[in-house]
Amino acid sequence: MAVTDLSQIVKAYDVRGVVPDQWDEHLAGLFGAAFVQVTGAAAIVVGHDMRPSSPGLSGAFARGAAGQGVDVTEIGLCSTDQLYFASGHLDVPGAMFTASHNPAQYNGIKMCRAGAAPVGQNSGLAYVRALVETWAESGPPATGAEPGAITRRDVLAAYARHLRSLVDLTGIRPLKVVVDAGNGMGGHTVPTVFEGLPLELDAMYFALDGTFPNHEANPLDPKNIVDLQARVRETGADIGLAFDGDADRCFVVDGSGDPVPPSAITALVAERELAKDPGATVIHNCITSWSVPEIVREAGGTPVRTRVGHSFIKEQMARTGAVFGGEHSAHYYFRDFWNADTGMLAALHVLAALGEQDGPLSGLVDRYDRYAASGEINSTVADQTASMAAVRAAYSGREGVTLDELDGLTVTTEDWWFNLRPSNTEPLLRLNVEARDAETVTRVRDEALTLIRA
Repeated sequence: MAVTDLSQIVKAYDVRGVVPDQWDEHLAGLFGAAFVQVTGAAAIVVGHDMRPSSPGLSGAFARGAAGQGVDVTEIGLCSTDQLYFASGHLDVPGAMFTASHNPAQYNGIKMCRAGAAPVGQNSGLAYVRALVETWAESGPPATGAEPGAITRRDVLAAYARHLRSLVDLTGIRPLKVVVDAGNGMGGHTVPTVFEGLPLELDAMYFALDGTFPNHEANPLDPKNIVDLQARVRETGADIGLAFDGDADRCFVVDGSGDPVPPSAITALVAERELAKDPGATVIHNCITSWSVPEIVREAGGTPVRTRVGHSFIKEQMARTGAVFGGEHSAHYYFRDFWNADTGMLAALHVLAALGEQDGPLSGLVDRYDRYAASGEINSTVADQTASMAAVRAAYSGREGVTLDELDGLTVTTEDWWFNLRPSNTEPLLRLNVEARDAETVTRVRDEALTLIRA
């Protein structure tokens, strides 16, 4: 594959593109060699999801890395947070082959340094891209070193033990739990993590299938949790959980089948973590609900607002020593998990909180869900920059309105706010609106969408 420019697939915090149109196993091998150069590693760990292209790409990456003289541990099929566990547990840099919730023809790489520290655009990824572009025709320079060894290792049981050590579920009441794995890696991790707990597991779409025959593995889109909601209602389950394709995100529905906003889960878990570490810092991105910083302060903690995206959150986690971080997209980060994101650990916290009391989940989360919200609304646009500028111009100078550009554009008043930001992976603008009541959400949403889609 002739390559001079990888800007279309090297994003802000990962690699992602269509296989084989935009990248292939040859490039994967170069990424492996470049990753070794950038991290200076003596050993690395590599894992992959269930997409048809993942074994070949991850194998090529491993061979490219081993060709630079480093030893490679392949953990095979895994969730992204299982790869982060391996990086932290083994204290080596890691690479996870996944395109998360993207359609089947996509694949990508999430990279981290030892201890699951992120590799993003400003922390090594730009240098990785530059090396791969330089080497695209002639390959990496010879090192003179003997090729490293490539070995296999199963870390699933150790991953499950570590998660279970962080949340005490031994005393909870029995719960009926429906889990929709979306044919993704939750089907691989959930049975081992839940084994032996007082949970009656109703498993939906646990067969690993990277063609996603039942629905997209993106629970952020309401149409992809319809089956889960119906099953929870039909069976009288206490809770429903939905994982995305690489199972690093977890979405929750209550016993009535109603979605629990990720911001409410962030607030609930933050309160539990602050109970263990009073006064600690909690990170939240600029799209999480007003309720998150409110509840963090009420629990005696310090909220810190940051950009969207795992590399940015993890950098802030490390810088502030934060105990926990949460995003509107259902990514949840834990200091006790090397500051990395793990939807599974968040799910265990929710199960513990539910099982420690007798009421339904809906009653439990009421106090964490204080405002009306639109959810994320995507608009396909021809020119992201021009559309953003039109919205900025429309709200600039309005009385009582403040604008900030920490991440995209956030427009705030006393009664509502919205954030508009470009997707890193698709030609989309993403709108999130929150207000003190649903009528205001509708009004602000419609006005913003009219501007965006003009």
